[in-house]
Amino acid sequence: MIKFLDLQKINLAHQKEIEERLLNVFRSGWYLLGNEVKQFEENLAQHTGTKYAIGVANGLDALRLILRAYIEMGVLKKGDEVIVPANTYIASILAISDNELTPMLVEPDMNTYNLDIYKIEENITERTKAIMIVHLYGRVMFSDELIALAKKHNLKIIEDNAQSIGAIWNGTKTGNLGDAAGFSFYPGKNLGALGDGGAVTTNDEELSKTIRALANYGSNQKYVNVYQGLNSRLDEIQAAVLDLKLKYIDVENDRRREIAERYISEINHPAIILPGRPENRLEHVWHLFVIRTADRDNLQSSLAEKGIQTLIHYPIPPHKQHAYKTWNERSYPITESIHNEVLSLPISPIMTNFEIQFVTDTINNY
Repeated sequence: MIKFLDLQKINLAHQKEIEERLLNVFRSGWYLLGNEVKQFEENLAQHTGTKYAIGVANGLDALRLILRAYIEMGVLKKGDEVIVPANTYIASILAISDNELTPMLVEPDMNTYNLDIYKIEENITERTKAIMIVHLYGRVMFSDELIALAKKHNLKIIEDNAQSIGAIWNGTKTGNLGDAAGFSFYPGKNLGALGDGGAVTTNDEELSKTIRALANYGSNQKYVNVYQGLNSRLDEIQAAVLDLKLKYIDVENDRRREIAERYISEINHPAIILPGRPENRLEHVWHLFVIRTADRDNLQSSLAEKGIQTLIHYPIPPHKQHAYKTWNERSYPITESIHNEVLSLPISPIMTNFEIQFVTDTINNY
């Protein structure tokens, strides 16, 4: 069986170092808001090129806290609109609606699966205050046109960077392209914890201080609560593991690029649409390698019979979820087509060349 993602094998590659880090945390007697979190925050900020990084409990909270902080700072107010891609994972949208802001769903570009820059402006109203870009599947969504559009309409750019740590646009890493960025360190991410975890990066000092307080019960001084905050803290164990694995992220992302290049070069089937290469290979870290086919379900079953595990990211678009049942009658045809046809192939830094070849050959012979 070729697993979609062999997390055990991925983490065992760093077994000795992880065990040493975990033992150090255990022996320290300090398990929250200690030196491990501080060190990881410093190294994550250095890696992204940002001034500030704040560890939080998970990726959803990272986005929630960015928006909540902007509300506390008076930049946003409840009812304001935030543009977000219609085909994103639901977490992007949950973060908006959880803050009583209004998600404005915009269709993606079918060639990149990212937000279509040319469809944004027609969805901007006087209530629009931010654009949440999602670097979906690991591909950068950013451009000079986006910068100009945000400046023209005085909009904040918030990056959902859950899937794209290490991706680069014009020499700048994701997480340092917009005004603030949310990261997820869910175990299956390119930089994955041994549990849940997340972070926010920004160059805005006031925003960073507000987020740090909000994530700690609204407090920046023990027993003094400035805000009605949350309990959303990255723990010492996860920070220690993440800090170790951060050292290897660029090398592991490069291996993902190598695998993606082989898939793109060697998969040749008339019924399958492959993802496009970005002009600059560094703009994609291939968190997922997503193909499209109208015969998706049959192909998935056939691959499973041959011992190849695949997943669908994602089977139901947000506007068709019961959680947003008032949207269920809306039509986003590009998004719906994507969700009906996409299939994610195995890709990870520990895949062997034999496994890559087997996946390729099996698809070509389908």
